[in-house]
Amino acid sequence: MLKQILSKLPRKSQKSDSLDSAGLDSGNHTSNSSNGVQCTNIGNSITSRLSVVKRVSSAVFPASIMAGVEAVEPNLSFKDVSNPQKQNLFISKLNLCCEVSDFSDPEKASSEQDLKRQTLIELVDFVSSGSAKFNEPAVAAMCKMCALNLFRVFPPKYRSNTSSGEAEDDEPIFDPAWSSLQLVYDLLLRFISYSSLDAKVAKKHVDHSFILKLLDLFESEDPRERDCLKTILHRIYGKFMVHRPFVRKAVSNIIYRFVFETERHNGIAELLEIFGSIISGFAIPLKEEHKMFLCRALIPLHKPKSIGVYHQQLTYCVVQFVDKDQKLANNVIKGLLKYWPITNSQKELMFISELEEILEMTNMVEFQKIMVPVFRRIACCLNSSHYQVAERAHLLWNNEHILNLITHNRHVIFPLIFPSLERNSQNHWNQAVLNLTQNIRKMFCEMDEELLLACQRKLEEENSQLIEAAEKRKLAWEHLETTAAAFKPAATNNVPPVKPATPLVAC
Repeated sequence: MLKQILSKLPRKSQKSDSLDSAGLDSGNHTSNSSNGVQCTNIGNSITSRLSVVKRVSSAVFPASIMAGVEAVEPNLSFKDVSNPQKQNLFISKLNLCCEVSDFSDPEKASSEQDLKRQTLIELVDFVSSGSAKFNEPAVAAMCKMCALNLFRVFPPKYRSNTSSGEAEDDEPIFDPAWSSLQLVYDLLLRFISYSSLDAKVAKKHVDHSFILKLLDLFESEDPRERDCLKTILHRIYGKFMVHRPFVRKAVSNIIYRFVFETERHNGIAELLEIFGSIISGFAIPLKEEHKMFLCRALIPLHKPKSIGVYHQQLTYCVVQFVDKDQKLANNVIKGLLKYWPITNSQKELMFISELEEILEMTNMVEFQKIMVPVFRRIACCLNSSHYQVAERAHLLWNNEHILNLITHNRHVIFPLIFPSLERNSQNHWNQAVLNLTQNIRKMFCEMDEELLLACQRKLEEENSQLIEAAEKRKLAWEHLETTAAAFKPAATNNVPPVKPATPLVAC
């Protein structure tokens, strides 16, 4: 009796087997589309597409993550499914977008591209609505889809042929697949910024490997892509506190490689823009790790020839450090003097502007530690034959804070600057520079006339000593020439020729 009763009970395995077989049978009536997703025009389409989604999901996502996830027809709208099924529909649509399209040929697979673009738009709208709390399978599916569509190695033709990476005058190269990439970036940004996203769950998939691949994409020559990456990386830094030290270390490694090895990278400006915001949020007192980043990464960035591409962002980062700890001004200015350009006038103009910003934030104690080498360099700039460099150096006296520092330390600074002003007034070719020189001389006279006269007397004494030394050298050379003429060697016409040596014969 017991066996007869049990035999009449329904078996779950038979039911599931019948469903799977029904799905496979209905799939025989379908036709394959070009992107590998099956389509049909009759009522069995849902069952056939469901079977395909199950197979692809198990291949793309780990079984442990996809366990218990019920596949939903990806062509359905989010409005047409119940709230519990929206998560599964979200995963199915992400799965549909995992197929990477070829955008090199505009006429190739246009239907695939349109389907994928429409699906991405639906995903962006769904995430923007803020009506769901994403579970771990959804986070895994999102990271997987982004990895397949975004992470790629740029071919050599995408890289600049110049030795300094992307130059300021280079025309940007736009990626033909940007229409699709932009939607993926927009979706990733909205997903990372989602207020209900559990950082503890998401950090398992937005891991170190994922972040490194994102950083590699900063090599893109498309400025639109780098701008999206900049925003996304900044949001990741703010969302995942556990990843912050790793992000700082990874960016430092990129800068080291750029400065000391390749001098080729397209995303230095964007990376520095991110760090400018990060540095402004550093707590005071600064950690030693942050000070090391300044000394080992930011200051050496003044060395490459392509500094013009990222100098504005670099200056902002450096100024943020000095603003938080004025003792760092000494290290920064020493670094500027170390990498000061000699033959590149445009780079020299950048350095003078940055020096002015740093001096403007420097207190009296730190200024006195560095003022002698600084004003020796400024004195050279005042005498520059490039009128823009000379003019920019003269304009430092228009800064009230710098002028106040000079006034309080004039007994040290006047003797360093005065000879350059005198040489300018006598020899410089540019009238604008001559006028600025006269203005500074007048300012010095009003500030401390006695010191100015003392500097002038000292300069006259030095000039007279130089003239005397030059006259002594001239007389010494004349004496040597007269002595050499009195002891001319005898004529060599009657000297017999020297016989060549007899060669040695080996035994």
